[in-house]
Amino acid sequence: MAIQQAVGARLAASAAVTALVSADGIFDRSGRPELDRCIIIGEGQSVYDDFYGTAYATLHVWVKEAGLATSKEIAGACRDALKDRPWSLAGFTSHDLRVTNTHFMRDPQGEYSHGVVTVRAIVQERA
Repeated sequence: MAIQQAVGARLAASAAVTALVSADGIFDRSGRPELDRCIIIGEGQSVYDDFYGTAYATLHVWVKEAGLATSKEIAGACRDALKDRPWSLAGFTSHDLRVTNTHFMRDPQGEYSHGVVTVRAIVQERA
């Protein structure tokens, strides 16, 4: 949860991201887009070992467009916003947080383009 909150806050604070998607269009919920442009913080996964954890968060970029150009532009702005250091995560020390994958597809109904951005963080729980 700490990563989802930190990612959402970082994206909403990025001028490059909010030039493409309003801060009100960045949210953590399920469902299809209700806006012409939005970033939905979606699925997450955590994998643990004895010392570190690896957490994943998925961002879904939705744009009402026939092509994929704007989705790719927004995903690039997200990648740039998330590579800034340092990261402060509630209850954790972040050793690395970055975008590791992007994938783009067209909505089956043809109304939206859809980008999926995978964020990975290597973290250690604070004592």
